Amino acid sequence: MKILSGLLLITWCLSFGRAENEKMRVAATVGMIGDVVANVAGEKAEVITIIGSDVDPHLYRPTRNDVLKFQQADIIFYNGMMLEGKMGDILVRMSRKGKPVYAVTEELQDESDYVLSTDENHLDPHVWMDVSGWMAAVNVIEAALIEQDPSQADYFRANAKEYREQLKKLDRYTREVLGSIPEQKRVLVTAHDAFSYMGRAYGLNVKGIQGLSTESEAGVRDIEDLISFLVENEIPAVFVETSVSDKNVRALVEGCRAQNHPVVIGGSLFSDAMGNPGTYEGTYIGMIDHNATLITRALGGEAPAGGMNGELGARN
Repeated sequence: MKILSGLLLITWCLSFGRAENEKMRVAATVGMIGDVVANVAGEKAEVITIIGSDVDPHLYRPTRNDVLKFQQADIIFYNGMMLEGKMGDILVRMSRKGKPVYAVTEELQDESDYVLSTDENHLDPHVWMDVSGWMAAVNVIEAALIEQDPSQADYFRANAKEYREQLKKLDRYTREVLGSIPEQKRVLVTAHDAFSYMGRAYGLNVKGIQGLSTESEAGVRDIEDLISFLVENEIPAVFVETSVSDKNVRALVEGCRAQNHPVVIGGSLFSDAMGNPGTYEGTYIGMIDHNATLITRALGGEAPAGGMNGELGARN
Protein backbone atom coordinates (compact mmCIF):
# COMPACT_ATOMS: atom_id res chain seq x y z
CA MET A 1 0.00 0.00 0.00
CA LYS A 2 2.85 2.40 0.81
CA ILE A 3 4.38 1.78 -2.61
CA LEU A 4 1.02 2.31 -4.32
CA SER A 5 0.44 5.54 -2.34
CA GLY A 6 3.86 6.79 -3.35
CA LEU A 7 3.19 6.06 -7.00
CA LEU A 8 -0.15 7.83 -6.80
CA LEU A 9 1.50 10.87 -5.21
CA ILE A 10 4.15 11.03 -7.93
CA THR A 11 1.48 10.70 -10.61
CA TRP A 12 -0.58 13.48 -9.01
CA CYS A 13 2.45 15.82 -8.87
CA LEU A 14 3.34 15.18 -12.50
CA SER A 15 -0.23 15.69 -13.63
CA PHE A 16 -1.28 18.70 -11.59
CA GLY A 17 1.85 20.65 -10.73
CA ARG A 18 4.90 20.72 -8.54
CA ALA A 19 5.20 19.00 -5.18
CA GLU A 20 4.83 20.98 -1.97
CA ASN A 21 7.93 23.09 -1.19
CA GLU A 22 9.28 22.50 -4.71
CA LYS A 23 10.49 25.68 -6.40
CA MET A 24 8.34 27.26 -9.08
CA ARG A 25 9.71 26.55 -12.56
CA VAL A 26 9.88 29.71 -14.67
CA ALA A 27 10.93 30.00 -18.32
CA ALA A 28 11.99 33.35 -19.77
CA THR A 29 12.79 33.85 -23.43
CA VAL A 30 15.71 36.29 -23.04
CA GLY A 31 18.17 37.20 -20.32
CA MET A 32 16.82 40.69 -19.67
CA ILE A 33 13.49 39.15 -18.70
CA GLY A 34 14.98 36.20 -16.86
CA ASP A 35 17.11 38.47 -14.68
CA VAL A 36 14.10 40.53 -13.58
CA VAL A 37 12.21 37.32 -12.79
CA ALA A 38 15.16 36.03 -10.76
CA ASN A 39 15.28 39.23 -8.73
CA VAL A 40 11.55 39.23 -7.98
CA ALA A 41 11.10 35.49 -7.48
CA GLY A 42 14.29 35.08 -5.45
CA GLU A 43 14.77 31.67 -3.87
CA LYS A 44 11.18 30.64 -4.58
CA ALA A 45 11.79 29.87 -8.26
CA GLU A 46 14.14 28.17 -10.66
CA VAL A 47 14.49 30.48 -13.66
CA ILE A 48 15.54 29.11 -17.05
CA THR A 49 16.46 31.49 -19.87
CA ILE A 50 15.92 30.00 -23.32
CA ILE A 51 18.05 32.33 -25.48
CA GLY A 52 21.55 32.70 -24.05
CA SER A 53 24.12 35.48 -23.99
CA ASP A 54 25.60 36.80 -27.27
CA VAL A 55 22.66 35.25 -29.18
CA ASP A 56 20.44 37.35 -31.44
CA PRO A 57 16.77 36.69 -30.52
CA HIS A 58 15.54 38.13 -33.84
CA LEU A 59 17.20 35.24 -35.69
CA TYR A 60 17.00 32.51 -33.04
CA ARG A 61 15.34 29.26 -34.07
CA PRO A 62 13.82 27.32 -31.15
CA THR A 63 14.85 23.70 -30.67
CA ARG A 64 12.98 20.65 -29.42
CA ASN A 65 14.78 21.11 -26.12
CA ASP A 66 13.41 24.66 -25.88
CA VAL A 67 9.88 23.35 -26.39
CA LEU A 68 10.48 20.81 -23.62
CA LYS A 69 11.65 23.56 -21.25
CA PHE A 70 8.48 25.54 -21.98
CA GLN A 71 6.37 22.45 -21.35
CA GLN A 72 8.08 21.78 -18.00
CA ALA A 73 7.71 25.38 -16.80
CA ASP A 74 4.93 26.45 -14.47
CA ILE A 75 4.88 29.92 -16.01
CA ILE A 76 6.45 31.61 -19.07
CA PHE A 77 7.53 35.22 -19.64
CA TYR A 78 8.34 36.74 -23.02
CA ASN A 79 8.76 40.21 -24.52
CA GLY A 80 5.49 40.49 -26.40
CA MET A 81 6.55 42.86 -29.20
CA MET A 82 7.81 40.33 -31.75
CA LEU A 83 11.35 40.26 -30.33
CA GLU A 84 11.28 36.46 -30.35
CA GLY A 85 9.48 36.23 -33.71
CA LYS A 86 10.24 32.58 -34.44
CA MET A 87 9.03 31.53 -30.97
CA GLY A 88 5.63 33.13 -31.43
CA ASP A 89 3.81 30.01 -32.61
CA ILE A 90 5.21 27.95 -29.74
CA LEU A 91 4.11 30.51 -27.15
CA VAL A 92 0.61 30.65 -28.67
CA ARG A 93 0.33 26.85 -28.48
CA MET A 94 1.48 26.85 -24.86
CA SER A 95 -1.10 29.48 -23.96
CA ARG A 96 -3.92 27.59 -25.70
CA LYS A 97 -3.04 24.49 -23.69
CA GLY A 98 -3.56 26.45 -20.48
CA LYS A 99 0.04 27.35 -19.65
CA PRO A 100 0.34 30.80 -17.99
CA VAL A 101 2.18 32.90 -20.61
CA TYR A 102 2.83 36.60 -19.95
CA ALA A 103 4.14 39.40 -22.15
CA VAL A 104 6.20 41.63 -19.87
CA THR A 105 5.45 44.67 -22.06
CA GLU A 106 1.67 44.35 -21.75
CA GLU A 107 1.35 47.46 -19.55
CA LEU A 108 3.38 49.56 -21.98
CA GLN A 109 1.41 48.38 -25.01
CA ASP A 110 -1.65 50.06 -23.48
CA GLU A 111 0.24 53.37 -23.54
CA SER A 112 0.24 54.37 -27.20
CA ASP A 113 2.36 57.45 -26.49
CA TYR A 114 5.15 55.34 -25.06
CA VAL A 115 5.65 52.53 -27.57
CA LEU A 116 7.90 53.32 -30.53
CA SER A 117 7.39 51.87 -33.99
CA THR A 118 8.80 52.07 -37.50
CA ASP A 119 7.20 53.64 -40.54
CA GLU A 120 5.88 50.15 -41.33
CA ASN A 121 4.11 50.08 -37.94
CA HIS A 122 6.35 47.37 -36.51
CA LEU A 123 6.58 47.80 -32.75
CA ASP A 124 10.04 48.43 -31.31
CA PRO A 125 10.59 45.68 -28.70
CA HIS A 126 13.81 47.11 -27.15
CA VAL A 127 12.03 48.66 -24.16
CA TRP A 128 14.71 47.56 -21.68
CA MET A 129 17.03 50.29 -23.01
CA ASP A 130 14.91 52.80 -21.06
CA VAL A 131 15.27 51.83 -17.41
CA SER A 132 12.15 53.71 -16.31
CA GLY A 133 10.14 51.93 -19.01
CA TRP A 134 11.52 48.52 -18.06
CA MET A 135 10.15 48.98 -14.57
CA ALA A 136 6.75 48.19 -16.11
CA ALA A 137 8.07 44.67 -16.73
CA VAL A 138 8.73 44.35 -12.99
CA ASN A 139 5.06 45.14 -12.35
CA VAL A 140 3.84 42.45 -14.75
CA ILE A 141 6.23 39.83 -13.40
CA GLU A 142 5.38 40.65 -9.79
CA ALA A 143 1.64 40.35 -10.39
CA ALA A 144 2.01 37.12 -12.41
CA LEU A 145 4.17 35.43 -9.76
CA ILE A 146 1.69 36.37 -7.05
CA GLU A 147 -1.17 34.96 -9.13
CA GLN A 148 0.82 31.76 -9.61
CA ASP A 149 1.72 31.42 -5.91
CA PRO A 150 -0.41 33.69 -3.67
CA SER A 151 1.16 32.21 -0.52
CA GLN A 152 4.41 34.05 -1.37
CA ALA A 153 2.79 37.39 -2.21
CA ASP A 154 4.53 39.36 0.54
CA TYR A 155 7.90 37.88 -0.42
CA PHE A 156 7.48 38.75 -4.10
CA ARG A 157 6.27 42.28 -3.29
CA ALA A 158 9.26 42.94 -1.02
CA ASN A 159 11.72 41.71 -3.66
CA ALA A 160 10.03 43.77 -6.38
CA LYS A 161 10.14 46.90 -4.23
CA GLU A 162 13.85 46.45 -3.50
CA TYR A 163 14.64 45.80 -7.16
CA ARG A 164 12.74 48.91 -8.27
CA GLU A 165 14.93 50.98 -5.97
CA GLN A 166 18.02 49.56 -7.68
CA LEU A 167 16.53 50.41 -11.08
CA LYS A 168 15.78 53.97 -9.97
CA LYS A 169 19.44 54.34 -9.01
CA LEU A 170 20.47 52.95 -12.42
CA ASP A 171 18.12 55.35 -14.20
CA ARG A 172 19.61 58.34 -12.36
CA TYR A 173 23.17 57.22 -13.11
CA THR A 174 22.44 56.67 -16.81
CA ARG A 175 20.81 60.09 -17.13
CA GLU A 176 23.70 61.79 -15.33
CA VAL A 177 26.59 60.27 -17.25
CA LEU A 178 25.02 60.47 -20.71
CA GLY A 179 24.08 64.06 -19.93
CA SER A 180 27.77 64.84 -19.46
CA ILE A 181 28.53 64.16 -23.15
CA PRO A 182 29.03 67.43 -25.07
CA GLU A 183 25.68 68.19 -26.68
CA GLN A 184 26.94 68.15 -30.27
CA LYS A 185 28.52 64.71 -29.70
CA ARG A 186 25.43 62.97 -28.29
CA VAL A 187 25.09 60.74 -31.33
CA LEU A 188 24.89 56.97 -30.92
CA VAL A 189 25.62 55.00 -34.09
CA THR A 190 25.24 51.21 -33.77
CA ALA A 191 24.81 48.08 -35.87
CA HIS A 192 21.00 47.99 -35.67
CA ASP A 193 18.21 50.16 -34.36
CA ALA A 194 18.01 48.80 -30.79
CA PHE A 195 18.66 51.99 -28.83
CA SER A 196 15.77 54.32 -29.69
CA TYR A 197 14.18 54.02 -26.24
CA MET A 198 17.53 54.88 -24.68
CA GLY A 199 17.92 57.82 -27.04
CA ARG A 200 14.48 59.23 -26.23
CA ALA A 201 14.86 58.72 -22.48
CA TYR A 202 18.39 60.10 -22.12
CA GLY A 203 18.79 62.62 -24.92
CA LEU A 204 20.82 60.77 -27.55
CA ASN A 205 20.47 61.02 -31.32
CA VAL A 206 20.38 57.33 -32.25
CA LYS A 207 21.21 56.00 -35.70
CA GLY A 208 21.17 52.27 -36.41
CA ILE A 209 22.62 50.92 -39.65
CA GLN A 210 20.00 48.15 -39.83
CA GLY A 211 16.36 48.36 -38.78
CA LEU A 212 14.65 47.11 -35.61
CA SER A 213 15.24 43.49 -36.60
CA THR A 214 18.64 42.19 -37.64
CA GLU A 215 16.84 40.27 -40.39
CA SER A 216 16.74 43.51 -42.36
CA GLU A 217 19.69 44.41 -44.56
CA ALA A 218 21.51 47.72 -44.66
CA GLY A 219 21.81 49.23 -48.14
CA VAL A 220 24.91 50.86 -49.59
CA ARG A 221 23.08 54.20 -49.61
CA ASP A 222 22.32 53.87 -45.89
CA ILE A 223 25.99 53.39 -45.08
CA GLU A 224 27.07 56.22 -47.37
CA ASP A 225 24.58 58.60 -45.74
CA LEU A 226 25.83 57.67 -42.27
CA ILE A 227 29.45 58.19 -43.31
CA SER A 228 28.58 61.70 -44.53
CA PHE A 229 26.77 62.42 -41.27
CA LEU A 230 29.70 61.26 -39.14
CA VAL A 231 32.19 63.31 -41.13
CA GLU A 232 30.08 66.49 -41.19
CA ASN A 233 29.35 66.34 -37.46
CA GLU A 234 32.83 65.16 -36.42
CA ILE A 235 31.46 62.27 -34.37
CA PRO A 236 34.42 60.51 -32.72
CA ALA A 237 33.10 56.96 -32.22
CA VAL A 238 30.66 54.32 -33.40
CA PHE A 239 29.72 51.09 -31.63
CA VAL A 240 29.42 47.39 -32.39
CA GLU A 241 27.04 45.03 -30.60
CA THR A 242 27.76 41.72 -28.91
CA SER A 243 24.93 39.83 -30.67
CA VAL A 244 25.16 41.43 -34.14
CA SER A 245 27.78 41.22 -36.92
CA ASP A 246 30.21 44.15 -36.91
CA LYS A 247 30.83 44.22 -40.68
CA ASN A 248 28.61 47.26 -41.36
CA VAL A 249 30.09 49.25 -38.48
CA ARG A 250 33.59 48.56 -39.75
CA ALA A 251 32.49 49.74 -43.18
CA LEU A 252 31.55 53.06 -41.56
CA VAL A 253 34.98 53.36 -39.98
CA GLU A 254 36.73 52.65 -43.29
CA GLY A 255 34.48 55.10 -45.14
CA CYS A 256 35.17 57.89 -42.66
CA ARG A 257 38.90 57.18 -42.82
CA ALA A 258 38.77 57.51 -46.61
CA GLN A 259 37.36 61.02 -46.08
CA ASN A 260 40.13 61.91 -43.57
CA HIS A 261 37.86 61.74 -40.54
CA PRO A 262 39.19 59.27 -37.95
CA VAL A 263 36.34 57.39 -36.28
CA VAL A 264 37.06 54.68 -33.72
CA ILE A 265 34.95 51.77 -32.56
CA GLY A 266 34.04 52.96 -29.09
CA GLY A 267 33.40 49.46 -27.81
CA SER A 268 30.89 46.64 -27.89
CA LEU A 269 27.40 47.30 -26.54
CA PHE A 270 24.85 44.84 -25.23
CA SER A 271 21.68 45.23 -27.26
CA ASP A 272 19.51 42.10 -27.62
CA ALA A 273 21.45 39.96 -25.16
CA MET A 274 23.26 40.48 -21.85
CA GLY A 275 26.81 39.50 -20.94
CA ASN A 276 28.00 36.06 -19.89
CA PRO A 277 26.37 34.37 -16.88
CA GLY A 278 28.33 34.93 -13.69
CA THR A 279 29.51 38.41 -14.68
CA TYR A 280 28.15 41.78 -13.62
CA GLU A 281 27.40 42.48 -17.30
CA GLY A 282 25.36 39.27 -17.29
CA THR A 283 22.70 41.07 -15.24
CA TYR A 284 20.23 43.65 -16.52
CA ILE A 285 21.68 46.35 -14.26
CA GLY A 286 25.23 45.48 -15.34
CA MET A 287 24.20 45.47 -19.00
CA ILE A 288 22.79 49.00 -18.88
CA ASP A 289 25.60 50.26 -16.63
CA HIS A 290 28.12 48.92 -19.18
CA ASN A 291 26.34 50.54 -22.11
CA ALA A 292 25.86 53.94 -20.46
CA THR A 293 29.43 54.07 -19.15
CA LEU A 294 31.02 52.94 -22.42
CA ILE A 295 28.99 55.34 -24.58
CA THR A 296 29.73 58.25 -22.25
CA ARG A 297 33.47 57.72 -22.17
CA ALA A 298 33.77 57.10 -25.93
CA LEU A 299 31.82 60.25 -26.86
CA GLY A 300 33.69 62.60 -24.52
CA GLY A 301 31.56 62.54 -21.39
CA GLU A 302 32.54 61.74 -17.82
CA ALA A 303 31.89 58.36 -16.22
CA PRO A 304 33.90 56.18 -13.85
CA ALA A 305 35.70 53.31 -15.59
CA GLY A 306 34.08 50.82 -13.20
CA GLY A 307 30.61 52.17 -13.82
CA MET A 308 27.86 52.94 -11.34
CA ASN A 309 28.86 50.24 -8.85
CA GLY A 310 32.56 49.95 -9.70
CA GLU A 311 31.90 46.41 -10.94
CA LEU A 312 32.35 46.62 -14.71
CA GLY A 313 34.77 43.94 -15.84
CA ALA A 314 34.63 42.14 -12.49
CA ARG A 315 33.19 38.72 -11.70
CA ASN A 316 30.12 38.53 -9.47
